[in-house]
Amino acid sequence: MTRCLNCGAERLSDTCDACGLSSSAAEFSLRRSLLNRTALFLVGAIAFIVASGRYPALELDGIVIFIGVVFFLTLGLAIIVERRALRHQEVESLKRIYYGLLPLPWLLAALLYGNGALDRSPAHVEKARVISRFSMTGPVPSRRLIVNSWRAGHRFERIPVDRSDFDRFTTGDIVDIQVKDGLVSIPWVATVSRD
Repeated sequence: MTRCLNCGAERLSDTCDACGLSSSAAEFSLRRSLLNRTALFLVGAIAFIVASGRYPALELDGIVIFIGVVFFLTLGLAIIVERRALRHQEVESLKRIYYGLLPLPWLLAALLYGNGALDRSPAHVEKARVISRFSMTGPVPSRRLIVNSWRAGHRFERIPVDRSDFDRFTTGDIVDIQVKDGLVSIPWVATVSRD
């Protein structure tokens, strides 16, 4: 006994009793649904990048690595589901896992945006020395000041800055970093200024 690729109901013949689609039509419907949902997932990944740049968390690198792993895992799972559907194999459990991973970029984007936008805690100023600078060009450029850490258990902090701040500071400068605690306790960088 197999399941319908479209609705997941158990199917005894070529035509599904629940949705009325043949196996070929169900395969086409599944592939169209995968394409549409993957597009929504990709827009969510872009929304995450925008939200993470607006209110940059101190642990942004770890968060970006996590979302990158989720991103490629989800796209890989979509490819596996699509390939299994072409061979008319069971896809129901993989399809449900895939559908469950789709809202993650949207949820993380909303979490990071809300963490900064709704944060009313006072900023506390941390003094740090610029150890080095990092700049990555591309469609989404990334500029970081690498400074000595003020937190226990950390040697360095990678502080996201915009282009003007990146050009303004050099190695050895003492900077004031205004850090806010965040609405959901994810500390984020409000501003960076000269000592």
